[in-house]
Amino acid sequence: MLPDPALADPGVEILGVGADLEPGTLLAAYRSGLFPMPVEPEGPVGWWSPDPRGVLPLDAIRVSASLRKSMRKFVTTIDEDFAGVVRACADPNRPHGWIDGAVIEAYEELHRLGFAHSVETRTSAGELVGGLYGIEIDGLFAGESMFSHERDASKVALVKLVELLRTGSTVDRRLLDVQWRTDHLGSLGVIEVPRRRYLELLAGTRGVEPVFAGPLTTKNSRNFGQ
Repeated sequence: MLPDPALADPGVEILGVGADLEPGTLLAAYRSGLFPMPVEPEGPVGWWSPDPRGVLPLDAIRVSASLRKSMRKFVTTIDEDFAGVVRACADPNRPHGWIDGAVIEAYEELHRLGFAHSVETRTSAGELVGGLYGIEIDGLFAGESMFSHERDASKVALVKLVELLRTGSTVDRRLLDVQWRTDHLGSLGVIEVPRRRYLELLAGTRGVEPVFAGPLTTKNSRNFGQ
């Protein structure tokens, strides 16, 4: 049984260790405010609930002039190469890498089931140079990881994700979770909220129609400049 973040002591981030990565376990975790990540490299899975939590308000993303230039340079696609994005994020040469074979397999299964999605950033020739992936449940999009092989490529994917999540009439009930605020993410508008507030926002996402299950599919992929 997964721990309840609402009962956790303030500031404690790892609420449990162990359990499996089956789809039902993972979806129950995200719905309750948890996400999995090894406690240490090659160690057991920990169930995390940061306090404070990093979130990106959908109406507060910051797009600099240089990022706008990059947005015109790249092309973005949706769910065209989920496996490629996850494997790029799992590159063992990246510092603090934690995505192993079991994690890849688990999230590819969630992708097959329609819960895990990717945003890809490509050159005009179609080369994959950046992207992100995460889990969408109702109005929650839980960002898991991102990568960039060219300047701003991951940021372009994030801006595209926000653009997608801002569609529809329930945008005020959507939540973009990025786990922790870093300086990199902070420059894009990510803020920190106490765990209690995060759980309130999470509760508000229930019943919201997912964006990726709607009309915005890979067939509608487009260049930011269009």
